[in-house]
Amino acid sequence: MQHRTSVSFKRSGRVLAAGLALLAAGASQAAEEKFVYLTNWFAQAEHGGFYQAVATGLYKKHGLDVTIKMGGPQVNGVQLLAAGQADCIMGSSQLQMTQARSNGVPIVTVAALFQKDPQALIGHEDVKSFEDMKGKTILIASTAQQGYWPWLKTKYGFTDAQTRPYTFSIQPFLADKNTVQQGYITSETYALQKAGAKANAFLMADVGYPSYATTVSCMDSTVAKRSKAVQAFVQASIEGWKSYLADPAPGNALIKKDNPQMTDDQLAFSVAKLKEYGLVTGGDAAKNGIGTMTEARVKEGYDFLVANKLIDPAKVKVEQTVNLQFLKGVKVLP
Repeated sequence: MQHRTSVSFKRSGRVLAAGLALLAAGASQAAEEKFVYLTNWFAQAEHGGFYQAVATGLYKKHGLDVTIKMGGPQVNGVQLLAAGQADCIMGSSQLQMTQARSNGVPIVTVAALFQKDPQALIGHEDVKSFEDMKGKTILIASTAQQGYWPWLKTKYGFTDAQTRPYTFSIQPFLADKNTVQQGYITSETYALQKAGAKANAFLMADVGYPSYATTVSCMDSTVAKRSKAVQAFVQASIEGWKSYLADPAPGNALIKKDNPQMTDDQLAFSVAKLKEYGLVTGGDAAKNGIGTMTEARVKEGYDFLVANKLIDPAKVKVEQTVNLQFLKGVKVLP
């Protein structure tokens, strides 16, 4: 009788333990708040820190169940954000997000993971500087007219007459030695290298282009109503970027899952460029931590947009474009 009772108690104990484990798992899942982040392009190394934070459980550690949605050429992130299809989006540039605000979308940037915009101009081997591009045909996308192009015109005396449309193909560049093309320092430079082209790339950020890039930008209402979730997302994303640059393998596995076209070779090249140019870890990030933004630099970008009539200062004030409270107390040094 005692033996049977003992076995019975053991079974009851196991059932109870299993039940408690299930309850604990359920509570853990309930505690993880769902959060959707929309990127600006197909999954790539330039998004690595966010994928790393999913892969290594950093978002879960901070109480979030994060879904990363891929952007692409036909995806309008600002529209989807305004329609409630994402909680925050990745702005290709912080200045782009300021323009969206000026256009009537109540969007605010809470962090910028790239201290430097990866946008570059790429010339053939005879081009040794931006100054050497003055007599060249320059291939730029239409969006450049609302971004870096007015800045380049002011700084280097470039003219609209020398521009032609960039079709996101390297073939026109390869066919004409007198052309310069736009491109990410981490991406198009790889395609040109694979094609055997001898080219030189010049990062606009290294000659003073003020925009931050790879932002975390959210609607005012999200920041107000879900401040704890936004804070957790910023913290975990910054930790994810530090982790990704140390060992990108976990993040890369998820990137390739979302974007099967992505190769190990391309990923390795892009990560090397992220490090070489200090896109994440350079500038103020070196002393203030990854993701940091300064009021002075935000003001510099805002003033550039106003001076070139790219925003209406009557519709948006500089202090409405960013909310730096989520970066206070978050100091993850490279």
